[in-house]
Amino acid sequence: MESNDAGSGGSTPSKATLGLTGLTINAMALIAPGAFLWLTYAMQSLYGAPMAGSGMWFGIVVALALCFATAIAYAELSKLYPGAGSSYFFAEQAFLSKTKYAKFARVAKFVTGWASHLYYWVYPGVMVGVTALIAGYLIGQFWPNTFSPAIPSPLFMMGFCVLFSFGVAYIAFRGVNGTTGVNMAINVIQITALLIFSFMAISYRLNHPEGATAYTLDPDGEPTTVALQNFMKDKSGAVVKFKVDDKGNALTYKVDDKGEFVKDEKGAFVADEKGKPMPAAEGDKTGVAYVFDNDNGAPLKDDAGNWIAQKDAAGKDVPFKISYAPAGAITNDGDPVDAAKPDGDKQPRFQYHTSAGSVTAPHTFSYAIIQACVAILILVGFESVTAMGEEAKNAKRDIPRAVLLSLGIQGIFCYLIEYFAANYFLNSGYTMTTAAGSAAPLGDMMKIVGAWFFNSKSGGDWFMLAQGFSVFLALIGTTLSCMSTGARVTYAMGRDEEVPSHFGMVHGKNLTPHRAIWTLATISAVIGIVCVAFNFCGPAAQSDETIKNLPQNAWYSFGLFSNALAVKLPQSMLMMTLVSNFGTFLLYMLTCLTAMIAFQEHHTFSGFKHMFIPIFGLVANLACMVFYLVGPFMVTGMSKMEPWLALGIAGVWGAYGGFYFLASSKKKGKAVMLETATPVKAS
Repeated sequence: MESNDAGSGGSTPSKATLGLTGLTINAMALIAPGAFLWLTYAMQSLYGAPMAGSGMWFGIVVALALCFATAIAYAELSKLYPGAGSSYFFAEQAFLSKTKYAKFARVAKFVTGWASHLYYWVYPGVMVGVTALIAGYLIGQFWPNTFSPAIPSPLFMMGFCVLFSFGVAYIAFRGVNGTTGVNMAINVIQITALLIFSFMAISYRLNHPEGATAYTLDPDGEPTTVALQNFMKDKSGAVVKFKVDDKGNALTYKVDDKGEFVKDEKGAFVADEKGKPMPAAEGDKTGVAYVFDNDNGAPLKDDAGNWIAQKDAAGKDVPFKISYAPAGAITNDGDPVDAAKPDGDKQPRFQYHTSAGSVTAPHTFSYAIIQACVAILILVGFESVTAMGEEAKNAKRDIPRAVLLSLGIQGIFCYLIEYFAANYFLNSGYTMTTAAGSAAPLGDMMKIVGAWFFNSKSGGDWFMLAQGFSVFLALIGTTLSCMSTGARVTYAMGRDEEVPSHFGMVHGKNLTPHRAIWTLATISAVIGIVCVAFNFCGPAAQSDETIKNLPQNAWYSFGLFSNALAVKLPQSMLMMTLVSNFGTFLLYMLTCLTAMIAFQEHHTFSGFKHMFIPIFGLVANLACMVFYLVGPFMVTGMSKMEPWLALGIAGVWGAYGGFYFLASSKKKGKAVMLETATPVKAS
């Protein structure tokens, strides 16, 4: 059952049920700090690698400054023009209120509305994709023999994208009251869980000084306090396998006093007739060849499939000793500086912070900008509440407050705390490189701090699962909020017949823009599938050995690529995130411009609020967009494939929008320029 407003050709307005608390809660659900730390931490570790992760916390500060400038513009505009449509509605009203700009009103509102769809239609799909990734990680905790937590099943995640997208769309379809109630519960749960983890992560570091016995993760992702034995490689890169004696000691072949493997005249490694090792070096009378660790190798399992611990001279397990030493904070073992010289100098890689001051330092300007370009994803959402003008009891008073409150509470209070805690936690047992290769770095960290806090490996697992459940709830709220907001913007354009008019209809009972919601659900499912299909490609490509060791079953029969192919493909999760972020930058830039026009000659005009701040927001958003183009040339190791493809997708969307606008205007006989526009007076 559908309802139309016969007088306007639009739709029946939604119920006015939301006060300040309800509006703020709905905006906070989209920002969702508990969820995004899980999902974007891996991307922030990866994007601009190998050194940009060092500036992660300060990048949040830069992104916050940009967002607050834009949030003030939104808040001021919502005082003038309370109503559904957000930036789309503001652009039309601002231009119509000025005689010299009134004729551009239709162009301005369409451009703004079309740009907002690049954000509001892609963002929910990214959320569907990242939720599928989390679901794949969590299901691997329960059935590790069927699903790998580190490399979730592509087939499982694709199916999950479809079910999750349409499940969340159904909640949005039921109406805003149900949405607000769900978001309230989710916010309380996720913020509480977030603060608990932050406290435990900081406590872990404070209680594990340099050289203390601590936890690390074995290759199965399980916490352990022993140092594991590694494979060693000879100078040619060939793996040298160990033999294990009756005491469980890992044995190796003969090495000289420089630690190099010794070969005989036939090129074979030297061992005795029983395959046991020769003395480690000339003059060594013990007959024991001690194993040299090799960071490029991988831990070794014995014949029973158990990970082999390093042994001391007495045959006892060697405990893992934690380190924050400067020598290990940055390692020179990244990709070759010159790809044409694979044996030449290697790129440095950031691993962990040596102090709390290092966490909050910008390190370099380019690192902060790289991090801000990704961090914008975790802060957007404060503006979503401006699309709820028709659901607000007192839109002019409460919406501006909700915009700033939602960003302040979650951006300043939650994100700065949790990102400090997660980055301060990093150590030699869990490095930034480890985080970049994980499906859920925060899940890994929670296992470690949980195992320590509860003095039990199983305690770490249950702590991670409890936190994971809160994150899953938060992602439901985030996807729900952005899907509801996106549908309402589409509804506003449909009501004005700037897109097909059926999008401007609402359900007769629920009073929700149901056609826009179900369309967005379909788009989100497709984008989510794209995100997970190529998630382990590009900078996140896995080795052939890793792929080979995944469970051999139907769940892994599709969607995996060889390393040679994977490195040539874009990392799709990052690419679609950047597409969404590009739409965000474009929308925020247009909104800042709209704010400057709206307050020209207005009696409440303030040079600081209505000129300086919008100009700062406009320039900052533009700078981030430009960095997509120039960043790969400025920062060593920064991939250009993902940002350039994201820009290409945005360009195609913009070109299609221009074609659609002109063709639709001609077909409907609507003037592009409003030659006889009558200016309207703002409040």
